Amino acid sequence: MITLSVVVPIRDGERFIADALASLCRNARRDFEFIVVDDGSVDATGAIVDDFSADLPGLSVIRNPAPLGLADARNAGLSAASGRYVTFMDGDDWLAPGYLARLVEAIEGLGCDFVRADHVQVEGRKRVVHRAPLARRGAVLDPRDAILPAGVRTMVDYPYAWAGVYRRSLRDLLHFPGSLHTAEDRPWIWRLHREAATFAVVSLAGVFYRRQVAGSLTQVGDERQLHFFDAFELVFKDLEEEFLPKAVRNFCALLAHHLEIADRFTPALRARFEERGAQLAGSLPVELVAEAASGMSASREATLRTLLPGLPAGSRHRRDREDP
Repeated sequence: MITLSVVVPIRDGERFIADALASLCRNARRDFEFIVVDDGSVDATGAIVDDFSADLPGLSVIRNPAPLGLADARNAGLSAASGRYVTFMDGDDWLAPGYLARLVEAIEGLGCDFVRADHVQVEGRKRVVHRAPLARRGAVLDPRDAILPAGVRTMVDYPYAWAGVYRRSLRDLLHFPGSLHTAEDRPWIWRLHREAATFAVVSLAGVFYRRQVAGSLTQVGDERQLHFFDAFELVFKDLEEEFLPKAVRNFCALLAHHLEIADRFTPALRARFEERGAQLAGSLPVELVAEAASGMSASREATLRTLLPGLPAGSRHRRDREDP
């Protein structure tokens, strides 16, 4: 019987996939399976993955002839998974030795639906531990209680699917919106916290997450960035009124961030992005948008108000730290 399924989506990752798979070799157990989803790679990714077939027990490969996107690649891996639990790893990241065993030990010991963990952010030679927002560790909690308060960073501001482990019996709650090619983790984390029954956070930082990798969607300014708005339309759809202030703040902070780095867009795409931003922000309760803007730094508030010139003033409550 398989205890843990690890889903690894990758596209054109020849620079990093060997590091990722080597780290899985240092985590392998006979009751673990590793599902690599090669999402239409045209470089040497597939050949490198094949080279690990003899060294990584439990390795299987799904090959998409054409790229489907991260969400559908993860969903393909989920559909093939047979473990009691499932976790994710991006193909340009790596894991500390023994991390997966400790992750399984945590969720089995706590007996909850899912467990979230810290991670290590990597930029060149720099390593910084990023803690999941919840201070209470090792306690089984209601996921809905970790969405609020609106004015501080909470677990829905920590959407990384690879920073945790999940019971596969959650089924549809683990699937990602396949229509999205970016920001797919935003509606995913909101639905998980709204609908799952129990969760916990543990002090375990074994995922090494590479930032600012060339070619990643955080660095690319093409039309896929417009899916940010589709993602938040899913967040807002049928959202309980109690959570709306938090979702509005979440959206506005990320919108301001994208506007600050909009120079990566072509002029035409920037105009479309700003139009979508103004439309979605304009559909939200104006008092909540104004409060969200007032909680930002002065520069971000000015950026948002340039997009929304008629926005009224909100109460002043600057945040020491903004998301993302």
